Amino acid sequence: MFSNPTILELNEKFRPVWALASSGSLLDWDLEVNMPEAASTSRGVTMSQLTLLRQKHFSELYPLLEKAERITDLNDYENGLVRVLQRSRKYFTKIPPSLLEEEQRTSVEATVVWRQARSKSDFKLFKPYFEKVVALKIQIAEKLGFEKHPYNALLDLGEEGITVDDLDLTFSRLIPGLKKILRKVMAESRFPPNHPLEDVKYDVESMDRVNRKVIELLEMPKDRFRMDVSTHPFTSNTSRDDVRITTRYEGVDFRNTMYSTIHESGHAIYELQIDEAMDYTQLANGASMGFHESQSRFWENIIGRSREFAILIRPALKENLSFVSPYDEEELYKYFNLVRPGLIRVDADELTYNFHIALRYELEKKLIGGKLAVSELPSIWNDMMDEYFGIRPKNDAEGVLQDIHWTASFGYFPSYSLGNVISGMIWNKMRKDLNLAELTLKGEFGPIKEWLYDKIHHWGSTYAPKDLSRRSLGEGYNPDYLLEYLEQKFSG
Repeated sequence: MFSNPTILELNEKFRPVWALASSGSLLDWDLEVNMPEAASTSRGVTMSQLTLLRQKHFSELYPLLEKAERITDLNDYENGLVRVLQRSRKYFTKIPPSLLEEEQRTSVEATVVWRQARSKSDFKLFKPYFEKVVALKIQIAEKLGFEKHPYNALLDLGEEGITVDDLDLTFSRLIPGLKKILRKVMAESRFPPNHPLEDVKYDVESMDRVNRKVIELLEMPKDRFRMDVSTHPFTSNTSRDDVRITTRYEGVDFRNTMYSTIHESGHAIYELQIDEAMDYTQLANGASMGFHESQSRFWENIIGRSREFAILIRPALKENLSFVSPYDEEELYKYFNLVRPGLIRVDADELTYNFHIALRYELEKKLIGGKLAVSELPSIWNDMMDEYFGIRPKNDAEGVLQDIHWTASFGYFPSYSLGNVISGMIWNKMRKDLNLAELTLKGEFGPIKEWLYDKIHHWGSTYAPKDLSRRSLGEGYNPDYLLEYLEQKFSG
C-alpha cells in the first residue's frame, strides 16, 4: 500500500497524532457512557489539551508533507494520504490554539447541560451554551475561509467538497419526490400510521437480549466490538480493533432501540472493514460523514426494515418479548414501516426522515449565515415543523432539544440525507450482483459485507467522497435511486 520512503517516514511520524486522536475518541465515548456529570469541566480541559497536543505534534509533519507534495509518482493510497494530511494541516494552521481549546471545552460543557435541558424540556438552560457554540463555529468558518457562504467551510470538514449549492440542488430534487410518494402512500393506506405495538412497554433486559441477537445476526466480532447504553446512540472507534456502539432503552415501542442498534452497527461495520494496512494512518477513517451514514441507513432501512428481516427476527422477538407472539411477519413488517409525519427525527420513517434533515439544514445555514438568532430558534423550529409536517412540538424536548449534535458539530445533519441518497445508489448497484431478499431471509450477510468491503469499506479515506462515488457507484450523488427504492417499497 505504501512504498515511497517519504510516505513511510510520514506515516511513522504521524503515530503520536493518531495516538492522541485515539485517546480523545475513548474519552468521548466515556463522556457519553460513564462520566459523572460533575466532571464536565475537568474533562473539557483534558480534551482541549489533547487537541492542542495534536495540533503541536501535527506541525512537526509539515516539512515531510511538503516534501511528499513534490513527489509525482505516488500511488493512489499515497496520494490519498497526502490529500487528507493536507486537509488536517489546513485546519490546524488556520485555527489558532486558543480557538481550538475554547471550542473543545465548550463542547464538553454544552453536552452535559444539553442532557439536563432535554430532561427538563427547557431550552433556556441550553441557550447560553448554544449561543457560544454558534459564535465559535462562525469564527472557525471565518478562519478556514470559504466561497459564497460561511456554512461551506463547516460542511467541508465532514463532507469534503460538498457545498450549499450541492445540497440545495439535492434537496430540490429529493423533497418534491418524497412529497409525491408520501401523498400516494397516505392515500392508499397500505402502510398504517399507527400500530398497537407502539404502546406496549418492554422489559429492558429482555430487549437487550433481542439487540444482542441482532448484533449476532450481523456477525459483529466479539473481540473487536462492544455495545453499551447512552442518552443518544452513537458509534466510536479508538482503532480498527476497538469499535463501540451504544443504543438507548425508552421502555416502550421496541422498534426504536432495535433500529438504533442496527443503525449504529452499520457505522461499526464500516470501521471494522477498513483495510488493516491503513492502521495508525490518517486513511483509517470513512470517506466522509455522508458515506458513513450511507452504511448505517443501508443496514437500518434497506436490510433491517425489509419484509425478509421481519421474518428473520420474529423468532428472537417471540422468544424474548411475549407480547409479539400474536403478530405474524406481515404485521411486524407493517409495524417496522409505519408511515406518518412525526416530531422526532430518530423515530422517523423512511419517507419523512429527510424532511427532518431539510429543516435542520435550513436552520444551520441561517444560524451560521447570521440570518437567525439562537433565541429565535425554538419558535422558528416549531413553525417549520408545522410547515413540513402539519404538527407542532408540545415542548422543547420533542422539538429543538431532541438532538445532541448542536453541542459540538455544525454541518453533520446534511450527511444523513446524503447517506440516504448514497444508500439508494448502493441498493441500485448491489441488487445487480446479489439477491438481497434471499440473503436477508437466510441471515447470510457475509456476501453483502464483502460487496461493501470491495466497493467502499477497504478504501478508507483514500479517495475524496465524490471521487469514491463515481469510482465505486458509477456517478455522483444521485437521489433518483433512493426515490425509486422508496416508490417500489411503499407504492410498487
